[in-house]
Amino acid sequence: MSAALSDDLKKLIDDSPVFATVATVQPDGSPQLSVTWVIRDGEDLLISTTVGRRKEKNLRRDPRVSVMINPHNAPYTYAEVRGTATMTTEGGQDLIDMLSRKYTGKDYAAFNPAAGEDAERVVVRVAPRRVVGSI
Repeated sequence: MSAALSDDLKKLIDDSPVFATVATVQPDGSPQLSVTWVIRDGEDLLISTTVGRRKEKNLRRDPRVSVMINPHNAPYTYAEVRGTATMTTEGGQDLIDMLSRKYTGKDYAAFNPAAGEDAERVVVRVAPRRVVGSI
């Protein structure tokens, strides 16, 4: 069963560099949180990580994920997108460049000169199963 993002949430993601907090499940069952950049593709959320990072390892083992979006200027306004993640390295560099331009105005290599030392980029696609909150 899939869920739809509200028009207000889509607009917020599309029109502003709002940060997202991504929650994954650690091997011991405890939560792991990461603040990330986010864009959307239709109803899906897209985030970027690299091969070998904790978030990537957790999602390979258990694809359940929760993403909270909370505008910095509206602390009591939020959306939590609960869903399932799929991952691919295809398009990974394109996604991080797109995200970097949205959040910094620069390609990722210009924003983060050490980026060439990073591991292979991964596209994380979150398919919403449920959306809760006030956005």
